[in-house]
Amino acid sequence: MSAEDFVLNAEARADAGKGASRRLRRLAEKVPAVVYGGKKKPQSIAVGHNELLKHLENEAFYSHIIELNVDGKSENVILKDLQRHPAKALVMHADFLRVSKTKKFSTRVPLHFINEEKCVGVKMQGGSISRNMTELDINCLPADLPEYIEVDLAEIEAGQIVHISDLTLPKGVESVALSHGAGHDLPVATVNKPRGSVEDGDEESEEEGSAEE
Repeated sequence: MSAEDFVLNAEARADAGKGASRRLRRLAEKVPAVVYGGKKKPQSIAVGHNELLKHLENEAFYSHIIELNVDGKSENVILKDLQRHPAKALVMHADFLRVSKTKKFSTRVPLHFINEEKCVGVKMQGGSISRNMTELDINCLPADLPEYIEVDLAEIEAGQIVHISDLTLPKGVESVALSHGAGHDLPVATVNKPRGSVEDGDEESEEEGSAEE
């Protein structure tokens, strides 16, 4: 977990609908949002656009417990969904999920690929790396929430695939996909063989064909 603490101030809002949301963004420079989950009802809130945008510059904000203060009342949440303007640097809407210190919850955390430049399949065998995933769905308690999960590619050879089951997950963290069974052990990254390379069996066949001629 990141050592940084995130605090976000908000205020409850009663107005609903697209028109109210547009006025909120344009006139008050605030982002319409909703906080839900737990035993409380969903609540419509508004957060300062610039304050939220500044937090979003930090990758840890996307996978970190946030202290959300709504009209002076504090609760722990995570950022669950975010809608951005397709062309402008504007946040259009945000969803926050309430979390309990004693209950596991599901979220996504980013994958950090390390040692790509040292990868055996690339450095020694001329292969190339393809990333199949950039995030991983996990279950954990709030106290165990990692900022990211590392994917170490140092020892991966050309032709090999790194699956979810190959990752070293922090203590208390489990993969949502793997909890559904081995059939959901999806590929995370692949070290592709260099173009023009042939399998050992194909190479032997070619040699045999040449000898017969």
